[in-house]
Amino acid sequence: MSALLTLTPEGLYCPAGDFHIDPMRPVPRALITHGHSDHARAGHGAVLATGETLAIMAIRCGENFSRAQQAAGLSEKIGMGETTVSFHPAGHVLGSAQIAIEGRHEGRLTRIVVSGDYKRQHDPTCLPFEPVRCDIFITEATFGLPVFRHPEARHEIDRLLASCKLFPERTHLAGAYSLGKAQRVAAVLREVGYDRPIYLHGAMEKLMAFYASRGVNLGETRKISAADRSELVGEIVICPPSAINDAWAGKFPDAVAAFASGWMRIRARARQQGVELPLVVSDHADWDDLTATVLETGCSEVWVTHGEADALVHWAQTRQLRAQPLHMLGYGKEEDPVAAEGGTT
Repeated sequence: MSALLTLTPEGLYCPAGDFHIDPMRPVPRALITHGHSDHARAGHGAVLATGETLAIMAIRCGENFSRAQQAAGLSEKIGMGETTVSFHPAGHVLGSAQIAIEGRHEGRLTRIVVSGDYKRQHDPTCLPFEPVRCDIFITEATFGLPVFRHPEARHEIDRLLASCKLFPERTHLAGAYSLGKAQRVAAVLREVGYDRPIYLHGAMEKLMAFYASRGVNLGETRKISAADRSELVGEIVICPPSAINDAWAGKFPDAVAAFASGWMRIRARARQQGVELPLVVSDHADWDDLTATVLETGCSEVWVTHGEADALVHWAQTRQLRAQPLHMLGYGKEEDPVAAEGGTT
Protein backbone atom coordinates (compact mmCIF):
# COMPACT_ATOMS: atom_id res chain seq x y z
CA MET A 1 0.00 0.00 0.00
CA SER A 2 1.01 3.67 -0.07
CA ALA A 3 0.64 6.87 1.92
CA LEU A 4 -1.80 7.98 -0.77
CA LEU A 5 -4.08 4.97 -0.33
CA THR A 6 -4.08 2.40 2.44
CA LEU A 7 -6.22 -0.50 3.64
CA THR A 8 -8.17 -0.13 6.88
CA PRO A 9 -10.85 -2.28 8.55
CA GLU A 10 -13.45 -0.06 6.83
CA GLY A 11 -11.82 -0.57 3.40
CA LEU A 12 -9.62 1.59 1.17
CA TYR A 13 -8.70 4.90 2.82
CA CYS A 14 -6.93 7.98 1.45
CA PRO A 15 -5.19 9.82 4.33
CA ALA A 16 -4.23 12.79 2.15
CA GLY A 17 -7.86 13.36 1.17
CA ASP A 18 -9.47 11.96 4.32
CA PHE A 19 -12.00 9.74 2.53
CA HIS A 20 -12.81 6.07 2.05
CA ILE A 21 -13.77 4.33 -1.20
CA ASP A 22 -16.69 1.87 -1.04
CA PRO A 23 -16.29 1.44 2.73
CA MET A 24 -17.82 -1.61 4.38
CA ARG A 25 -18.76 0.33 7.54
CA PRO A 26 -20.15 3.84 8.11
CA VAL A 27 -17.44 6.52 7.76
CA PRO A 28 -17.45 10.34 7.78
CA ARG A 29 -16.75 10.68 4.04
CA ALA A 30 -17.26 8.00 1.37
CA LEU A 31 -16.66 7.92 -2.38
CA ILE A 32 -18.86 5.25 -3.97
CA THR A 33 -18.09 3.55 -7.30
CA HIS A 34 -21.57 2.13 -7.97
CA GLY A 35 -24.88 1.17 -6.40
CA HIS A 36 -24.50 -2.57 -5.70
CA SER A 37 -25.00 -3.34 -2.04
CA ASP A 38 -21.52 -4.81 -1.53
CA HIS A 39 -20.08 -1.38 -2.46
CA ALA A 40 -22.82 1.13 -1.56
CA ARG A 41 -23.92 1.06 2.06
CA ALA A 42 -26.04 3.44 4.10
CA GLY A 43 -24.99 5.39 7.18
CA HIS A 44 -22.04 7.49 5.96
CA GLY A 45 -21.67 11.13 6.90
CA ALA A 46 -21.18 12.35 3.32
CA VAL A 47 -21.25 10.50 0.00
CA LEU A 48 -19.66 11.55 -3.30
CA ALA A 49 -20.76 9.53 -6.35
CA THR A 50 -22.24 9.99 -9.80
CA GLY A 51 -25.81 11.31 -9.89
CA GLU A 52 -27.14 7.94 -11.06
CA THR A 53 -25.42 6.11 -8.22
CA LEU A 54 -26.84 8.54 -5.67
CA ALA A 55 -30.33 7.99 -7.09
CA ILE A 56 -29.88 4.22 -7.01
CA MET A 57 -28.72 4.37 -3.40
CA ALA A 58 -31.82 6.40 -2.53
CA ILE A 59 -34.03 3.74 -4.16
CA ARG A 60 -32.28 0.84 -2.45
CA CYS A 61 -31.35 2.36 0.93
CA GLY A 62 -33.90 5.14 1.39
CA GLU A 63 -33.67 8.87 0.75
CA ASN A 64 -31.71 9.48 3.96
CA PHE A 65 -28.96 6.95 3.25
CA SER A 66 -26.33 9.55 4.31
CA ARG A 67 -26.33 12.97 5.96
CA ALA A 68 -25.01 14.72 2.84
CA GLN A 69 -24.62 13.81 -0.84
CA GLN A 70 -22.68 15.37 -3.71
CA ALA A 71 -22.97 14.36 -7.38
CA ALA A 72 -19.72 14.06 -9.31
CA GLY A 73 -19.70 14.83 -13.02
CA LEU A 74 -17.71 12.44 -15.17
CA SER A 75 -14.07 13.55 -15.55
CA GLU A 76 -14.76 16.53 -13.24
CA LYS A 77 -11.71 17.38 -11.09
CA ILE A 78 -12.72 17.65 -7.43
CA GLY A 79 -10.27 18.78 -4.77
CA MET A 80 -10.27 16.74 -1.57
CA GLY A 81 -7.63 17.69 0.98
CA GLU A 82 -4.24 17.30 -0.63
CA THR A 83 -5.64 15.23 -3.51
CA THR A 84 -7.74 15.63 -6.63
CA VAL A 85 -10.31 12.98 -7.52
CA SER A 86 -12.32 12.30 -10.68
CA PHE A 87 -14.92 9.76 -11.77
CA HIS A 88 -14.73 7.84 -15.08
CA PRO A 89 -17.16 5.32 -16.67
CA ALA A 90 -16.70 1.72 -15.54
CA GLY A 91 -19.25 0.00 -17.81
CA HIS A 92 -20.54 -2.13 -14.93
CA VAL A 93 -24.07 -0.79 -14.29
CA LEU A 94 -25.82 2.55 -14.76
CA GLY A 95 -23.83 5.25 -12.97
CA SER A 96 -20.84 3.03 -12.23
CA ALA A 97 -17.47 4.76 -12.19
CA GLN A 98 -13.80 4.24 -11.63
CA ILE A 99 -12.28 6.72 -9.21
CA ALA A 100 -8.94 8.35 -10.05
CA ILE A 101 -6.94 9.86 -7.18
CA GLU A 102 -4.04 12.23 -7.84
CA GLY A 103 -1.61 13.25 -5.10
CA ARG A 104 1.95 12.98 -3.82
CA HIS A 105 3.33 9.50 -3.36
CA GLU A 106 6.99 8.79 -2.56
CA GLY A 107 7.84 12.40 -3.40
CA ARG A 108 6.18 12.59 -6.82
CA LEU A 109 2.75 13.22 -8.31
CA THR A 110 0.98 9.87 -8.67
CA ARG A 111 -2.35 8.76 -10.08
CA ILE A 112 -4.12 5.75 -8.60
CA VAL A 113 -7.26 4.42 -10.29
CA VAL A 114 -9.73 2.36 -8.26
CA SER A 115 -11.78 0.44 -10.80
CA GLY A 116 -14.61 -0.72 -8.56
CA ASP A 117 -16.36 -3.39 -10.66
CA TYR A 118 -16.19 -3.10 -14.43
CA LYS A 119 -16.75 -4.83 -17.75
CA ARG A 120 -15.65 -4.20 -21.33
CA GLN A 121 -18.51 -5.83 -23.25
CA HIS A 122 -21.23 -3.87 -25.02
CA ASP A 123 -24.11 -2.94 -22.73
CA PRO A 124 -26.99 -0.71 -23.92
CA THR A 125 -27.89 0.25 -20.34
CA CYS A 126 -24.76 2.17 -19.29
CA LEU A 127 -21.77 4.11 -20.59
CA PRO A 128 -18.86 1.97 -21.82
CA PHE A 129 -15.69 1.51 -19.79
CA GLU A 130 -13.14 4.28 -20.30
CA PRO A 131 -9.46 3.29 -19.80
CA VAL A 132 -7.66 5.80 -17.56
CA ARG A 133 -3.89 6.07 -17.66
CA CYS A 134 -2.38 5.71 -14.21
CA ASP A 135 0.63 4.69 -12.16
CA ILE A 136 -1.22 2.24 -9.91
CA PHE A 137 -4.35 0.37 -11.04
CA ILE A 138 -6.63 -1.32 -8.51
CA THR A 139 -8.63 -3.97 -10.33
CA GLU A 140 -11.27 -6.47 -9.32
CA ALA A 141 -10.74 -10.12 -10.29
CA THR A 142 -14.19 -11.66 -9.88
CA PHE A 143 -13.54 -13.78 -12.96
CA GLY A 144 -9.75 -13.67 -12.78
CA LEU A 145 -9.00 -17.13 -14.19
CA PRO A 146 -8.31 -18.08 -17.84
CA VAL A 147 -11.31 -20.42 -17.83
CA PHE A 148 -13.62 -17.40 -17.69
CA ARG A 149 -14.13 -16.06 -21.19
CA HIS A 150 -17.60 -14.56 -21.53
CA PRO A 151 -19.55 -14.84 -24.80
CA GLU A 152 -21.32 -11.76 -26.14
CA ALA A 153 -24.59 -11.12 -24.32
CA ARG A 154 -26.52 -11.20 -27.61
CA HIS A 155 -25.38 -14.79 -28.15
CA GLU A 156 -26.85 -15.83 -24.81
CA ILE A 157 -30.09 -13.91 -25.37
CA ASP A 158 -30.40 -15.65 -28.74
CA ARG A 159 -30.20 -18.93 -26.83
CA LEU A 160 -33.01 -17.76 -24.55
CA LEU A 161 -35.19 -16.91 -27.55
CA ALA A 162 -34.34 -20.22 -29.23
CA SER A 163 -35.59 -22.00 -26.11
CA CYS A 164 -38.79 -19.93 -26.20
CA LYS A 165 -39.33 -21.03 -29.79
CA LEU A 166 -38.58 -24.66 -28.98
CA PHE A 167 -40.88 -24.70 -25.93
CA PRO A 168 -43.73 -22.27 -26.73
CA GLU A 169 -45.95 -23.90 -24.12
CA ARG A 170 -43.55 -23.06 -21.26
CA THR A 171 -42.89 -19.83 -19.34
CA HIS A 172 -39.23 -18.82 -19.27
CA LEU A 173 -38.07 -17.45 -15.91
CA ALA A 174 -34.89 -15.45 -16.41
CA GLY A 175 -33.13 -15.06 -13.06
CA ALA A 176 -31.15 -11.81 -12.99
CA TYR A 177 -29.97 -9.46 -10.24
CA SER A 178 -32.21 -6.46 -9.86
CA LEU A 179 -29.56 -3.79 -10.50
CA GLY A 180 -27.83 -3.92 -13.86
CA LYS A 181 -28.35 -7.51 -14.97
CA ALA A 182 -32.16 -7.44 -15.17
CA GLN A 183 -32.10 -4.22 -17.20
CA ARG A 184 -29.36 -5.51 -19.47
CA VAL A 185 -31.27 -8.71 -20.24
CA ALA A 186 -34.37 -6.66 -21.12
CA ALA A 187 -32.43 -4.13 -23.19
CA VAL A 188 -30.58 -6.80 -25.18
CA LEU A 189 -33.87 -8.58 -25.81
CA ARG A 190 -35.06 -5.31 -27.39
CA GLU A 191 -31.85 -4.94 -29.38
CA VAL A 192 -32.32 -8.35 -31.01
CA GLY A 193 -35.93 -7.52 -31.94
CA TYR A 194 -38.02 -9.11 -29.19
CA ASP A 195 -41.17 -6.96 -29.06
CA ARG A 196 -43.49 -8.82 -26.71
CA PRO A 197 -44.12 -7.48 -23.20
CA ILE A 198 -41.48 -8.52 -20.67
CA TYR A 199 -42.98 -9.56 -17.37
CA LEU A 200 -41.39 -8.57 -14.07
CA HIS A 201 -41.27 -9.92 -10.55
CA GLY A 202 -42.27 -7.13 -8.16
CA ALA A 203 -38.70 -6.83 -6.85
CA MET A 204 -37.61 -5.62 -10.29
CA GLU A 205 -40.14 -2.83 -10.73
CA LYS A 206 -38.48 0.23 -9.12
CA LEU A 207 -35.07 -0.13 -10.70
CA MET A 208 -36.55 -1.02 -14.08
CA ALA A 209 -38.59 2.18 -13.93
CA PHE A 210 -35.48 4.16 -12.93
CA TYR A 211 -33.49 2.85 -15.91
CA ALA A 212 -36.40 3.64 -18.25
CA SER A 213 -36.53 7.17 -16.83
CA ARG A 214 -32.88 7.57 -17.83
CA GLY A 215 -33.67 6.72 -21.45
CA VAL A 216 -32.76 3.02 -21.48
CA ASN A 217 -34.98 1.16 -23.98
CA LEU A 218 -36.65 -1.63 -22.04
CA GLY A 219 -39.82 -1.66 -24.13
CA GLU A 220 -43.11 -2.63 -22.52
CA THR A 221 -42.72 -4.20 -19.09
CA ARG A 222 -45.53 -5.52 -16.91
CA LYS A 223 -45.47 -6.33 -13.22
CA ILE A 224 -46.87 -9.78 -12.52
CA SER A 225 -49.86 -10.25 -10.24
CA ALA A 226 -50.59 -13.54 -8.50
CA ALA A 227 -53.46 -14.16 -10.91
CA ASP A 228 -51.21 -13.71 -13.96
CA ARG A 229 -48.81 -16.55 -13.36
CA SER A 230 -50.86 -19.44 -14.71
CA GLU A 231 -51.68 -17.42 -17.85
CA LEU A 232 -48.14 -16.54 -18.99
CA VAL A 233 -47.65 -19.39 -21.43
CA GLY A 234 -44.71 -18.73 -23.73
CA GLU A 235 -43.73 -15.46 -22.06
CA ILE A 236 -40.41 -14.26 -20.60
CA VAL A 237 -40.39 -13.28 -16.92
CA ILE A 238 -37.41 -11.56 -15.28
CA CYS A 239 -37.09 -12.36 -11.59
CA PRO A 240 -34.52 -12.48 -8.77
CA PRO A 241 -32.32 -15.59 -8.93
CA SER A 242 -33.61 -16.71 -5.53
CA ALA A 243 -37.18 -16.81 -6.91
CA ILE A 244 -36.37 -19.54 -9.44
CA ASN A 245 -36.59 -22.32 -6.83
CA ASP A 246 -39.20 -20.58 -4.68
CA ALA A 247 -42.87 -21.57 -4.41
CA TRP A 248 -43.57 -18.42 -6.44
CA ALA A 249 -42.05 -20.08 -9.52
CA GLY A 250 -44.22 -23.18 -9.19
CA LYS A 251 -47.32 -21.25 -10.32
CA PHE A 252 -46.03 -20.79 -13.89
CA PRO A 253 -46.85 -23.24 -16.69
CA ASP A 254 -44.00 -25.80 -16.77
CA ALA A 255 -41.42 -23.05 -16.25
CA VAL A 256 -37.93 -23.12 -17.75
CA ALA A 257 -35.47 -21.89 -15.13
CA ALA A 258 -32.83 -19.66 -16.72
CA PHE A 259 -30.15 -17.66 -14.91
CA ALA A 260 -28.00 -14.84 -16.35
CA SER A 261 -24.61 -14.83 -14.61
CA GLY A 262 -20.94 -15.17 -15.42
CA TRP A 263 -20.88 -18.07 -12.98
CA MET A 264 -23.06 -20.07 -15.38
CA ARG A 265 -19.84 -20.89 -17.21
CA ILE A 266 -19.42 -23.47 -14.43
CA ARG A 267 -22.07 -26.08 -15.12
CA ALA A 268 -21.85 -27.48 -11.59
CA ARG A 269 -23.07 -24.11 -10.29
CA ALA A 270 -25.98 -24.19 -12.73
CA ARG A 271 -26.98 -27.66 -11.52
CA GLN A 272 -26.60 -26.57 -7.91
CA GLN A 273 -29.04 -23.72 -8.53
CA GLY A 274 -31.53 -25.92 -10.39
CA VAL A 275 -30.95 -23.95 -13.61
CA GLU A 276 -32.16 -25.60 -16.81
CA LEU A 277 -30.95 -22.85 -19.15
CA PRO A 278 -27.68 -21.24 -17.96
CA LEU A 279 -27.01 -17.88 -19.64
CA VAL A 280 -23.41 -16.68 -19.41
CA VAL A 281 -24.13 -12.96 -19.10
CA SER A 282 -21.81 -11.09 -16.74
CA ASP A 283 -21.44 -7.49 -15.60
CA HIS A 284 -17.76 -8.15 -14.80
CA ALA A 285 -14.68 -8.36 -17.00
CA ASP A 286 -13.52 -11.83 -18.00
CA TRP A 287 -9.88 -12.97 -18.03
CA ASP A 288 -9.01 -11.51 -21.42
CA ASP A 289 -10.57 -8.15 -20.60
CA LEU A 290 -8.95 -7.99 -17.17
CA THR A 291 -5.48 -8.54 -18.58
CA ALA A 292 -6.05 -6.21 -21.55
CA THR A 293 -7.31 -3.46 -19.24
CA VAL A 294 -4.27 -3.64 -16.95
CA LEU A 295 -2.02 -3.14 -19.98
CA GLU A 296 -4.17 -0.31 -21.39
CA THR A 297 -3.83 1.72 -18.21
CA GLY A 298 -0.06 1.83 -18.65
CA CYS A 299 0.35 1.21 -14.92
CA SER A 300 3.61 0.05 -13.40
CA GLU A 301 1.85 -1.45 -10.38
CA VAL A 302 -1.43 -3.34 -9.98
CA TRP A 303 -3.36 -4.19 -6.82
CA VAL A 304 -5.97 -6.93 -7.14
CA THR A 305 -9.12 -6.98 -5.00
CA HIS A 306 -11.91 -9.52 -4.58
CA GLY A 307 -12.02 -12.63 -6.71
CA GLU A 308 -9.25 -14.80 -8.09
CA ALA A 309 -6.46 -12.41 -7.15
CA ASP A 310 -3.55 -14.85 -7.17
CA ALA A 311 -3.81 -15.76 -10.85
CA LEU A 312 -3.98 -12.13 -11.97
CA VAL A 313 -1.13 -11.12 -9.66
CA HIS A 314 1.02 -13.90 -11.13
CA TRP A 315 0.14 -12.85 -14.68
CA ALA A 316 1.05 -9.22 -13.91
CA GLN A 317 4.38 -10.21 -12.40
CA THR A 318 5.28 -12.15 -15.55
CA ARG A 319 4.80 -8.81 -17.39
CA GLN A 320 7.32 -7.14 -15.04
CA LEU A 321 4.61 -5.24 -13.20
CA ARG A 322 4.67 -4.88 -9.46
CA ALA A 323 1.55 -6.64 -8.22
CA GLN A 324 -0.09 -7.60 -4.96
CA PRO A 325 -3.44 -8.94 -3.77
CA LEU A 326 -5.64 -6.86 -1.48
CA HIS A 327 -7.46 -9.11 0.94
CA MET A 328 -10.76 -7.26 1.23
CA LEU A 329 -13.71 -9.20 2.60
CA GLY A 330 -17.34 -8.38 1.93
CA TYR A 331 -17.17 -7.59 -1.79
CA GLY A 332 -18.28 -9.55 -4.84
CA LYS A 333 -21.50 -11.03 -3.49
CA GLU A 334 -23.85 -9.46 -6.05
CA GLU A 335 -22.61 -11.72 -8.84
CA ASP A 336 -22.18 -15.01 -6.98
CA PRO A 337 -25.36 -17.13 -7.05
CA VAL A 338 -24.32 -19.09 -3.98
CA ALA A 339 -23.26 -16.12 -1.86
CA ALA A 340 -26.20 -14.03 -3.03
CA GLU A 341 -28.88 -16.64 -2.42
CA GLY A 342 -31.39 -15.11 -0.09
CA GLY A 343 -30.13 -11.90 -1.02
CA THR A 344 -27.98 -9.01 -1.60
CA THR A 345 -30.33 -7.62 -4.21
